[in-house]
Amino acid sequence: MKTDPTARSGDLGQARLRVEDRALLTGQGRFTDDIRIAGCLHAAFVRSPEAHGRIAAIGTAEATALPGVVRIFTGADLAGLGRTSVNPLMPDIRPLPPEPLATGTVTAVGQPVALVVAETAAGALDAAESVFAEIDPLPPIPSNGEAGSYRAREAWNSPAADVRNAAARATVSLRQPLLAPAALEPRGLIADAAGEPGRLTVWLGSQSPHRAREELAAVLGLDPGAIRVVAPDVGGAFGMKASLYPEDIAVAFAALTLGRCVKWIATRSEDFLAATQGRGQTIDAGLSADSDGTLLHLDAAVRAPLGSWMPYSAVVPARNAGRIMPGPYRVASVDIEATGVETNGAAVGIYRGAGRPEAALAMELLIERLAGALDLPPEDLRRRNFVSAADMPWTTPTGQTLDSGDYRAAYDRAAALLRPEPAERNGLLRGSATIAYIEPSGLGWETARLTLGADGAITAATGSAAQGQGRTTAVQQIVGDGLGVAPDTVGVVHGDSRAPDTAIGALASRSTPIGGSALVAACRDLRRQAEERLGRSIGDRPDWTAIARETGELAADATYSAAGEAWGYGAVGCTVAVDPETGVLTIERLVWVDDAGTVINPILAEGQLLGGIAQGVGEAVLERIVYDADGQLLTGSFMDYGIPRAADMPPVTLERMETPSPANLLGAKGIGEAGAIGAPAAIACAVMAALRPLGVKHLDMPYTPAHIWQAIRDAQTGDGAGAGDR
Repeated sequence: MKTDPTARSGDLGQARLRVEDRALLTGQGRFTDDIRIAGCLHAAFVRSPEAHGRIAAIGTAEATALPGVVRIFTGADLAGLGRTSVNPLMPDIRPLPPEPLATGTVTAVGQPVALVVAETAAGALDAAESVFAEIDPLPPIPSNGEAGSYRAREAWNSPAADVRNAAARATVSLRQPLLAPAALEPRGLIADAAGEPGRLTVWLGSQSPHRAREELAAVLGLDPGAIRVVAPDVGGAFGMKASLYPEDIAVAFAALTLGRCVKWIATRSEDFLAATQGRGQTIDAGLSADSDGTLLHLDAAVRAPLGSWMPYSAVVPARNAGRIMPGPYRVASVDIEATGVETNGAAVGIYRGAGRPEAALAMELLIERLAGALDLPPEDLRRRNFVSAADMPWTTPTGQTLDSGDYRAAYDRAAALLRPEPAERNGLLRGSATIAYIEPSGLGWETARLTLGADGAITAATGSAAQGQGRTTAVQQIVGDGLGVAPDTVGVVHGDSRAPDTAIGALASRSTPIGGSALVAACRDLRRQAEERLGRSIGDRPDWTAIARETGELAADATYSAAGEAWGYGAVGCTVAVDPETGVLTIERLVWVDDAGTVINPILAEGQLLGGIAQGVGEAVLERIVYDADGQLLTGSFMDYGIPRAADMPPVTLERMETPSPANLLGAKGIGEAGAIGAPAAIACAVMAALRPLGVKHLDMPYTPAHIWQAIRDAQTGDGAGAGDR
């Protein structure tokens, strides 16, 4: 990864190897299923075979009589519990929290209707298969969000530009498939009500253990102090593990009711059925410009499926897609509406990017089409309309404040990197495109706690949980730099709702910009305390062991609230080749220039980009959740749902710029979602550049060989300009 970092001293910006990897690569990781507690019971769920229906009966007699079965819970047992919360980000939202176990009706295939608790995992599964769920089917709501009752809506309008003399207008109509986050580690939890009298300890693979504690306390009617939630090693999350699930509530309730420890680990099929899904939006948008290419007006209608229940951040994808338009471009006016739609399927929530990829895809395809209508190169149209570095901070027509950056410089560098050498076509269709994107890093606050032990040991507790992204490494570097010590000497605690006492968690690329700034604030406070106790300056590289002998133990707690959102950005170039005889797509090359502000560790930044790119490639060419007309899931395993393999990754060239953000103490911007934002849009524009000469005007993802082949045949035979042409 070629870098152009801002000069600095200390530990920030150093390419330090991840300290987490040795344990993970040698089998020493400790995931939820690795936790063993003596006498722990095991749980299995009985799930609805219908997408929509009335529960006529739940027959449990046969299962209850099986050896080792301790108890079977149904919806009636949990009917008096509270409900989880939904973030009211849209003014019209009507929260639809989940039932832990269905009562009365079911609204999705795979919805839990009963919980079996047994002495062994095998015994629980056997008993679950013996429970008879009699459900009278009802007509399902289509899973594509085309119908259903509205649950949320928000609109952004600015004074309309004069478009009477617009030289051109382009439109796009996108139908994006639902995606499975497909984290390496499926969901699961252990709830122990026996280990500590009067308390419930929960081990849960979670991005936000503090929120999980608060939600569990509210649902179960307990004081939050009586619950401890611990996130051990978490094998990927991507937004899927950000909220409390109905299964989590049911297992915790069972543990409390029985006064025992209860463990549940999802199968992969259960995650396909009942874990939150992502994307699935439809976007109908139009963009107009005057004769010199100045963008005038953007209108867009975003419709996002919500599924059958709402996780905490249910409306975030729809809202993000609406508010982020028009991306890095100046547009005189906008008329944008975002709507969430109830469907009979798994809940749809935040998935890496959460509305950002959808907005980028719509804007970049609009730019490409509008450039064609104006007879301009797409690169020229982009350059004429970028928000300039001199205009920062810039307020967009949707009211967002872009804090800093040079979009044109990043774009020009990526375009120069992509400039391809002349290549033999060999009968292949080739296309290339360079696109631009922006990535907001979340708002709000985060916490940190630093302690100086009597022996001089320094421990940092952060509210930003880890799911494999290298948080321990980053925390050590931030604290090492702030306190003037070697990073390896800093102990790190994360993923524990007791340390710090309250927090938000790892969401929306906020862990470094906001969580890291909380650590900086704590470092400053610990230094201040030491100097006040000693009555002198301690310098840049103090001897904290000596300080501890004089001062005794010290502790610094910080709650940092960001002044605004830090907006990362970048540009992506892509070249593709398509075999017109087979429809096989080859992504030949990706080039990437990203600006994430202050970078703590370029190795971590590169890993985040490459991981996001892999998921973006999967979205573009492979992945799609499919339900049939009856609401039955047809892609319930990796036999039916494709994810990218190593061989599917193209060569990637990464470079970075570094414009510190004024929105937080570190000057950091998000990078965790950048790859998933930029890659699909770049691939889409390159694919359309390759297919457009054949008359294919539009093609929805994923770009599978069959999908591309059919679009080419339709264009050649005059049956249409390709699937998805609108």
